[in-house]
Amino acid sequence: MAQVVFSSWGRKIVDNRQGGEADLASLKLKLAENYLSEGKIGAFMGWDGIVLIDRATDVVAMAAEYMKRVQEKYCCAKCTPGKKGTRVLQDTLARIVAGHGEEQDLEIIEDLASLLETCKCTLCMTSAIPVFDAVKHFRQDFLDYIGGKRKPSPAKAYREKLTAPCMDRCPAHIDIPAYIEEIKDYRFDGALDVIRRNMPIPAVCGRVCPHPCEKACRRALVDDPISIMVLKRVPSDHEWMHHRQPPMLPKPRKDKRVCVVGAGPAGVTCAYYLLLEGYQVTILEMLNEPGGTVAVGIPDYRMPRHLLRRDIEIITSLGGEIRYNTKLGRDVSLKQLKEEYDAVFLGTGAFKSKPMGVEGEDAGYEGFSPGGIHYLRAVALGQPIETPKRVIVVGGGNTAIDCVRVALREGAEESILVYRRTRKEMPAESYEVDDAEEENVKFEFLRNPTRLIAENGKVVGVEVVVMELGEPDESGRRRPAPKPGSEYIIPCDLVIPAIGQDPDLSYLGEEDFGIKQTRWNSIVTHGGTMMTDCEGVFAGGDCEYGAMTVVVAVGHGRRAARVMDRWLTEGKAYLDQEDAMEDLVNQLGVFDEKENVGILGGLHREHQPKISGAERAKNYEEIELAMPESQAVREAERCLRCYRVGMVAVN
Repeated sequence: MAQVVFSSWGRKIVDNRQGGEADLASLKLKLAENYLSEGKIGAFMGWDGIVLIDRATDVVAMAAEYMKRVQEKYCCAKCTPGKKGTRVLQDTLARIVAGHGEEQDLEIIEDLASLLETCKCTLCMTSAIPVFDAVKHFRQDFLDYIGGKRKPSPAKAYREKLTAPCMDRCPAHIDIPAYIEEIKDYRFDGALDVIRRNMPIPAVCGRVCPHPCEKACRRALVDDPISIMVLKRVPSDHEWMHHRQPPMLPKPRKDKRVCVVGAGPAGVTCAYYLLLEGYQVTILEMLNEPGGTVAVGIPDYRMPRHLLRRDIEIITSLGGEIRYNTKLGRDVSLKQLKEEYDAVFLGTGAFKSKPMGVEGEDAGYEGFSPGGIHYLRAVALGQPIETPKRVIVVGGGNTAIDCVRVALREGAEESILVYRRTRKEMPAESYEVDDAEEENVKFEFLRNPTRLIAENGKVVGVEVVVMELGEPDESGRRRPAPKPGSEYIIPCDLVIPAIGQDPDLSYLGEEDFGIKQTRWNSIVTHGGTMMTDCEGVFAGGDCEYGAMTVVVAVGHGRRAARVMDRWLTEGKAYLDQEDAMEDLVNQLGVFDEKENVGILGGLHREHQPKISGAERAKNYEEIELAMPESQAVREAERCLRCYRVGMVAVN
C-alpha cells in the first residue's frame, strides 16, 4: 500500500515530509497506486483537499493546472463569485508558476476563500479547497517560485473528472445535477438528452430504480433528499405524453455485426450505445417480449408494460433487431454466435431461483412454486397458473414483496410474507413494504421455514421456527438464529420461495472458449472492461454481477458498449480516461455523510401523486402517477448542484 507524504483529505492533516509513516489504508483512503498503464499516481487534488503520495510531485504546478481546468472546462459562469474568483485563482497561480509572482499573490489567494463561499453551487467553492490547502501547507514551495529558486516540474500527465456525490453513487453515473437543472428551467427535452447520455431507458429507471443516488444526496443532510428517481421520470413522461420523437441519430453504418444476448436492461443498453456508433446489432431474447426481468419480474402496477416497450422500441428504431423466443444453449450456441458475429455481449440475467434448503422442497409437491421469479413470470406472460386462497411467500427482498402483492391481485384471500429477520433488516425498499401493508399483506417476521407440510402430494402448510437476532454478519445485519422448540405450522395452499436468484449459465459448454465462472455462478470479466476470458465475448448485468438492480445492469451495458467499440475498431479492450477516472473517483468516494452543509433546511421533498388503499390490489393499474411538471420544477429547485472536480498527477 502506497505511503502518504502529505494529506489534508477530510480536513485531517497528515504531514510526513519531515519523517513519519502513514499509508493509504491507515488513513482509510481508497486511491489506486497506478493510473491505467500511464504510470504511478503522484497526488490527488479535489473537493476535500490534497493527497500527496510521491514527494517529487510539484504541488504548485499541479494546483495551477487544476485551477486552469476548473475555470476553463467546468465553471458554469452563472454566478459572479465563481466566475471571477476561479479566474483570479487561475491567473494568479499561472503568474506564480511562470516566475512572475509576488508574495502578496498568496494573500490574494487566501482572501478569495470567503468570496467563493457565496457561489451559486459548490463546484467553484470546493475546487478552491485544495488550492487553499496548498498555499497554507506548501507555502515555502510557493515562495521558492516567487523568489526564482524553483522552476515548474509538471507531472507526466494530469487527468481530471467532474463528479457529484449523487453522480458517483449512481451505477450508471448519470449527470444528475445537469438534468435536474434542465427540469428547473422547464427544459424537459434537454433533461432527457442528459439522461440518455448514460441511460437509454428513463421510463424504467424513473419508476423502478432503487435510487442509491438519493442516499448520497447532500440535501438529505439538512432536510430531505431530492426525489432524483421521480425527476428522471418527468422528462420521459413529457416526451411520451406530448408525442415527441426522440432526436437521437446513429452514426453512419459500420460493417461490423454484434450479437447481444438478452433484451433486459444490460442488453438493450449495450445495444443502444453500439447502435448509436453505427454497428449492426441483433438482440436474441428467450421470451416473447423485451425487457427481461423488468418485463416479467416487475408487475405492471410498478412498471407499465407499454412504457417499457416504448423505451425499447426507441432503441430498436435506431436500426436494431430483436429475435424473440431464441434461447442461448437451446436454439443457438455461443460457438455459432462467435462464428457469425464480430462481437458478442452476454446479458442473460439471473432467472434461476435459489433453493430454500428446507425439507420437502424437492418432493415435487403440488402447491410449491419453483421460485418467486417463476411465479411473477408466469403471471406476466399469462401462462396457466392458479393462485389459491392462502399464499405464503418466503423472503425479504423486492421480488418477495412483488410476489405477495401479485398474489392478492391474482385472487388470494390471504397473502403472507415470511421473513427470518425483522422489518428493519429487509432489503426491500421501505416504501414497497409500506405499499404491501396498505394492500393488507400479512407479515410473519423472525420466522424461518423448516419443512413443507403436505397431504396426498399437495402442500397444506409450512412449518416455521421462531428466530432470534444475534451479532451482525458480513452484511452488517444481525444474524438470525433459531429458537429451539419454537416450531409451529402456518396453513397455506401455495408456498413461493423468493430468497434470491442466480444466473443460469448452463449454456456455457466445454467448447465455449474457456469462459470462467465465479463460485457464485456468475461470469468472470476482467479489469472493468466487461471482457470475458474469450476475446470478443463480453458480459454484464446479473449474469456477471449476480442478481442486482436495473441501474447496475444499465451501467454494465454502457461500459461494455464503450469497450466493445474500442475492441472492434482497435483490436484492444481497454479503459479510456473517462472510464478510469470514473472508477478512481468511485473507489475514493465523494459523499461525506458527516459533512456540515452550512445551509438552513426546511424545503421538504415533493411527492408524486399515488393511488392509496387496499382497493388498488384488485387491478394492475399504475400506483405511482406522473408528477405534475410544476411540482417537478419546485422539487428541482431544492437541488444544491453539488459538483466537484478531482484530478490526479501521473508520474
